[in-house]
Parts: sequence; C-alpha cells; structure tokens
Amino acid sequence: QMHLVESGGGLVQPGGSLRLSCVVSESVHYTSIGWFRKAPGKDEGVSCIANGFTYYADSVKGRFTVSRDNAKNTLYLQMNNLKPDDSGVYYCAASMKLVLRKNMCVWSGNDDWGQGTQVTVSS
Repeated sequence: QMHLVESGGGLVQPGGSLRLSCVVSESVHYTSIGWFRKAPGKDEGVSCIANGFTYYADSVKGRFTVSRDNAKNTLYLQMNNLKPDDSGVYYCAASMKLVLRKNMCVWSGNDDWGQGTQVTVSS
C-alpha cells in the first residue's frame, strides 16, 4: 500500500521554479516527513517537517520552502532559483520516529517512501 505519492517534477531551466507535491494516506500520521533527493554521487535530505519545526539542507536554504496542507493531506516543496545541481530524483519520505543528523531528518529503508519524481534543471 502506497502511503506517499509524489508529483510535480519535470524539466526546468536554471533560475526557474517547480513545486513538488506529496499526498499522504489519511490513515497514517507521521512524526517526521520531508524530501530526499538522489543524484549520481550525491544523495541528501533536502527538507523536512518534524514536531512543528522545519529543516533545510544548506544547499537549498533561501531557495526551497517546505509546507503542508493538513486539509488536503499534502506536503509541498516549493523550489525557486533552481540550479543544475538540484537535478535528481526527489522522494517524499516519512517516519513514525524522528532521527536528526546534522540538523536534517534521516529516514531508513524501514520508513515510508514515495515512488520518486524526476527533477531536471538544464538549459
């Protein structure tokens, strides 16, 4: 059963914007939820929300904004001023527990993950 379903990826030019969405199954209540991206040689947590706090990777601070709409059971990632280094597959990830490392949520294979959405920043 898929608890997390992402959408919103695509191809965008440098400096452009995209908004990712992650719909969460209504039956699940997570302690931490956020976004993780995978690219060749570079996997990192991008942003998360946990216990009322938001966290961002240094590489996206000031450009990305994470938010949630509880009425729609949806998590968003607004990405502005995109750079080629932002390219990758973005996954929505969530856990019933909170693990923080270097001021970012950490998720494992035992947590819930979406199927991923591709983001490509290129001219």
